[in-house]
Amino acid sequence: MKNTLADKFDALHKKQAEAQLGGGEARIEAQHKKGKLTARERIQLLLDEGSFEEIGQFVMHRCKDFGLDKEYYLGDGVITGYGTVNGRLVYVFSQDFTVFGGSLSESYAEKICKIMDLAMKNGAPVIGLNDSGGARIQEGVVSLAGYADIFYRNTLASGVVPQISAIMGPCAGGAVYSPAITDFILMVEQTSYMFVTGPNVVKTVTHEEVTSEELGGASTHSSKSGVTHFACANELACIQHIKQLLSYMPQNCEDEPPMFPYTPADESRPQLDKLIPDNPNQPYDMREVIEAVIDENSFLEVHQNYAENIVVGFARLAGRSIGIVGNQPAVLAGVLDINASVKAARFVRFCDSFNIPLLVFEDVPGFLPGTDQEWRGIITNGAKLLYAFCEATVPRVTVITRKAYGGAYDVMNSKHIGADMNYAWPSAEIAVMGAKGAAEIIFKKEIQEAADPAAKLQEKIDEYTEKFATPYRAAHRGFIDEVIMPSQTRQKLIRAFQMLENKAVALPKKKHGNIPL
Repeated sequence: MKNTLADKFDALHKKQAEAQLGGGEARIEAQHKKGKLTARERIQLLLDEGSFEEIGQFVMHRCKDFGLDKEYYLGDGVITGYGTVNGRLVYVFSQDFTVFGGSLSESYAEKICKIMDLAMKNGAPVIGLNDSGGARIQEGVVSLAGYADIFYRNTLASGVVPQISAIMGPCAGGAVYSPAITDFILMVEQTSYMFVTGPNVVKTVTHEEVTSEELGGASTHSSKSGVTHFACANELACIQHIKQLLSYMPQNCEDEPPMFPYTPADESRPQLDKLIPDNPNQPYDMREVIEAVIDENSFLEVHQNYAENIVVGFARLAGRSIGIVGNQPAVLAGVLDINASVKAARFVRFCDSFNIPLLVFEDVPGFLPGTDQEWRGIITNGAKLLYAFCEATVPRVTVITRKAYGGAYDVMNSKHIGADMNYAWPSAEIAVMGAKGAAEIIFKKEIQEAADPAAKLQEKIDEYTEKFATPYRAAHRGFIDEVIMPSQTRQKLIRAFQMLENKAVALPKKKHGNIPL
């Protein structure tokens, strides 16, 4: 039979159709019954319509052992390629659970490595849609080597291009370490999980009875471990979150974040003048400050359910992308602890890697005391946040709304560690410690010898408060650039960041620093 050009075209179309089906109709149906989308459906939702260009559609595995020589699928369990999100180039890989449970093989890993290499060469984000049973056991060490090749590229790409991991199914064993190296992890509630060792191994070793969801589900990792930055109700919400995240980021470390249109208007926010309670121990929600200052509806909070005593996230100010770090007086009085320090440090480092200016709202009574914190390393963990701010070269602005006590004052982007502009509200208290504790130490003898110790203590508290628990001593020294009315904050910040947009910093020559990990 003559093999005509038409026959060759027909053969191509048949192979393309075969590749589109992944593991076949029955497995696609099983995926849908679990409430999950297929790998291709996820890509279609993520990328702009008609923009996806697939790479490696006809790749197949090379294993001949354990019956795999009789079972081949075009694409080999992962769909890779590039396209656009809101007109901007991204590279994407989407693991296909319908093919060998999405398990990773040598050729599968090579496909992922290829698009990561392209992303670094061309300076565009990498998005991984994870849904895999782990290493393909039949391939043994070759599969493990494939994971290591990916981990290596994750590390090379870190700080070069943004990397986002969406966990949309199982992600276990060595597979978790690629997402862990990336910048942001999103998980889908009830259908995704992450853990190094699963419930069966946990039961065998520690005799603990635990489900996959309890051990490594979205709720667990978004609130207890902090492994995931976003817990999403469903896959559609997860994909929308990815798009929203990308809107705040530049394409790469040499690019600037996208600038959104902005029309100047009345920038005063009179509601802020009434926000701080007269009682210095009464809480308020720092999110109210953030929402009043930023462009309307532009706040995307990161790690919302983890270490809630600090708030971090992206926002826009006069159309400009910024990263926000704010102590949260409504939770643990806004104190810094281990989890809050690590959460904020990682966010600060991401923003600095990708030229996103930093805005800090400060109301912090200090570091959390106690044996638990000390024994778990509050010293080195608190130093992570200090280090992250110290090394950041992006524009950095701080607003002290109320308390700025002790070493936490230094750590929260003070002038002394390189902040560019530092503002304080009249309600700010900048001191070594709170007035009561300070009075008890400084005037201990006078109070003990007084006819009325309680009255004398109150007298000394008032004296200390008047002298030290204000922003003016710091302003006299130039540690605070300006004491402003809260209602002026938005206007001052817009002008400050405009002034700082061409900031340049010369750093000492070195290979890299040694952050206290």
